[in-house]
Amino acid sequence: MSRVVALTGGIASGKSAVERRFEARGVRAYDADAAARAVVEPGSPALAEVARVFGPGTLDAEGRLDRPAMRQRVFDDPAARTTLEGILHPRIRDWLREAANADRGLYCILSIPLLAENHAHYAWVDRVLVVDAPEDLRVARLTRRDGIDEALARKMIAAQAPRERRLAIADDVIVNDGDEGQLDRQVQALHERYLARFAPG
Repeated sequence: MSRVVALTGGIASGKSAVERRFEARGVRAYDADAAARAVVEPGSPALAEVARVFGPGTLDAEGRLDRPAMRQRVFDDPAARTTLEGILHPRIRDWLREAANADRGLYCILSIPLLAENHAHYAWVDRVLVVDAPEDLRVARLTRRDGIDEALARKMIAAQAPRERRLAIADDVIVNDGDEGQLDRQVQALHERYLARFAPG
């Protein structure tokens, strides 16, 4: 098993951009969003449980999870969101741990958007890296990226753990409020630090 850096950050903070930069340096990244898709593949126990709990309307015509419908449903109903997370999150954690166990690099990245909300379940990771950006900048990125209005963007941000809670669990922080070059330099500096920290012996 390689050493594990858990990567997190609020929506539109730039997690994916940071993840890509580590991958460009030969570090494997395993994404909780990919895990979330994998655990609800047709025929999976998780998908069967979601359909049983939430009803057949949660599946599309091909028998796959209807993600837009589910997203809308849990956004409007905190209890439904908690129920869905109770079904999916243990399986997502298992998927990520298995990926880390199988990785043969010096270290790997686990990209976990909701790490602050589930930090106790990831006590086994070696480092927590938080990508941080000011809220107004994240709102601007969200409205541009998703074509939504500012009110919805702020609602999406408010649905996650507050920035202070993420920063409280951070071992390392990347501030993503500048240009691409600034982001590259921060990732390179951390990569070098991790190589030194995790080197055997």
